[in-house]
Amino acid sequence: MDLNRRNFLEKTTKLCLKAGMSIMFLGGTTAESFGKSTATTGIKRGGPSLLFEPAYLKLHRTGELKERAERLWAVMESCELCPRSCGVNRLEGMEGFCHAPGAVLMVSAFHPHFGEERPLVGDKGSGTVFLTHCNLRCVFCQNWEISQLGKGFEKSIDELAGMMLKLQKTGCHNINLVTPTHYSAHILKAIDRAAGAGLRLPIVYNTSGWEREEILRILDGVVDIYLPDFKYWDPDMSAKYSSEATSYPEITQKAILEMHRQVGVAKPARNGFIQRGLMIRHLVMPNDTSGSEKIMEWIADNLPKDTYINIMAQYSPLFKAFEYPNLSRRITREEYVRVVKKAKELRLVNLDIQGYWWLKL
Repeated sequence: MDLNRRNFLEKTTKLCLKAGMSIMFLGGTTAESFGKSTATTGIKRGGPSLLFEPAYLKLHRTGELKERAERLWAVMESCELCPRSCGVNRLEGMEGFCHAPGAVLMVSAFHPHFGEERPLVGDKGSGTVFLTHCNLRCVFCQNWEISQLGKGFEKSIDELAGMMLKLQKTGCHNINLVTPTHYSAHILKAIDRAAGAGLRLPIVYNTSGWEREEILRILDGVVDIYLPDFKYWDPDMSAKYSSEATSYPEITQKAILEMHRQVGVAKPARNGFIQRGLMIRHLVMPNDTSGSEKIMEWIADNLPKDTYINIMAQYSPLFKAFEYPNLSRRITREEYVRVVKKAKELRLVNLDIQGYWWLKL
């Protein structure tokens, strides 16, 4: 019997649920609310508006961007770029918790990426640079070979600047720096050099959220779009699953407030792209490991109701997750829906929700 698309999806969903499988993995980000679209959907072709000028150009012209890069570079002499504050001299080859080098940086890959939020991707992709190493080292990391084993290639500042320019030439809509914290000094140097050679794309700071306020203030006027995770509400959970990062909830809250102070609410330009603002990601985890509803409450109490929030459903038990019973499965439909319901009850109105029509209530 022939089935139309709706019937096929309905039958497939019922079979998955009957088998105890999560259906979240069947769908991608649709920026679709339950019953009404809330996040940006009207993406048009083309890149950033011709009227848009990225924040860093003013600092580049005055020479301040170069000065800030040097300030961050000096921090690596006794490294405190992240909340670990290891205090090692990375410029002399010492390694801290993240194991990242100092004089050079390491890049796993760079290319147009179409798996990011739709207001960043458009039709040409987000110009993504995947940096190696990480200061959290989560047990469930999906990119553990890059973040924890450091698989990548040594690159110079000039080479990083060249990557940015190449991504711009390719037509990407922004420069998306993934896990940038421990390379923030290198990044500012590269942006300064690339700006001198014609870089005009907005900078996306794609971070775990665990950032020092003092370092973020140096980035004020450099970053156009902050894209932080808000992973955990409970410090016991962040300590257990992210290498004793007990301070994660407290520090991330302060960091997100500072990010919002700098760039404000992420609102689409006339062409549908987000070119400036705060975009929060939250990964719903099994057994409420992440404290999702508490995080939604905090956002509602401390940020504007139209703050962009991507409620992510794609958790998978990867890397060492199977060693921890609470993390050893995908989330259920009910777990995901519960978080979205809470966000809607709190009148959070700019939700990027994953799933198809069967998630509508």
